[in-house]
Amino acid sequence: MRNHLLLLATATRYALIEHGRNRFAMVLVALFLPTWTTLTYLAMPDTPARVRLRATGQWLTPRGNELTGISGALNAVTLITAFLMFAATFAGSGFDRRLALAGYPRTHLVLAKVATLALASSAAAAYATAVTCLTWTPRQPLLLAAALFCAAMTYGVLGVALGSVMRREVEGMFAIVMTSIIDLALQNPVMSSGANTPVTRYLPSYGAMQAGMAAGFSTSASPRDLAIQLAWFTGAALVCLLVFHRRTRNASPQKRCRRPERY
Repeated sequence: MRNHLLLLATATRYALIEHGRNRFAMVLVALFLPTWTTLTYLAMPDTPARVRLRATGQWLTPRGNELTGISGALNAVTLITAFLMFAATFAGSGFDRRLALAGYPRTHLVLAKVATLALASSAAAAYATAVTCLTWTPRQPLLLAAALFCAAMTYGVLGVALGSVMRREVEGMFAIVMTSIIDLALQNPVMSSGANTPVTRYLPSYGAMQAGMAAGFSTSASPRDLAIQLAWFTGAALVCLLVFHRRTRNASPQKRCRRPERY
């Protein structure tokens, strides 16, 4: 047991060191998150928008800028955590593969990535919640933080999966940005006329968006929506685990037989 904890601690330390080298991600957390979250609130009109909480069947009419502030905060934390995990996985995939081929347990490598993702998601969610509370007052700040955390975790494992399969960084970044923008824009009734249609239930951050709206404009708890988001995280984590297992499988390359040269 002690040996397993030591292996996990070592893998987590290396993962944190890799994240610490990503200075651009630190700048995104410090500047992009509050800037984007605040701009999405200030730039939108405060005209009420009609939206439905499907967990309770309740119809709400929040201000458009406050509703967009929630989707902006979700967009910020998902982009940051996905980019952070993608960059670390893309840059360290060769190192992970060498560790696995040398006999380092792949389970500990995966758990180390989950641990660092949880730390990054917690920090981003707490920061985004604090910034949101500076511009307007959600009714349930803790539920909002939980929704942001679950969305960040989901996109973080998607970032790991993309970092394992993409050949170039620009491809992975484009996939992350477009997925997050389309996902959250379609759920915002200020931006999309189909926000209340059943098709939005199949989007990656549906549970987090529903929980975020409940946190901002209702006193009802939303455990069902958080469970839906955690189900998305679990599914994405399983896909990520399969991809990581395939990329670091302990199959030594076969040596090619060379024909004897003729003299």
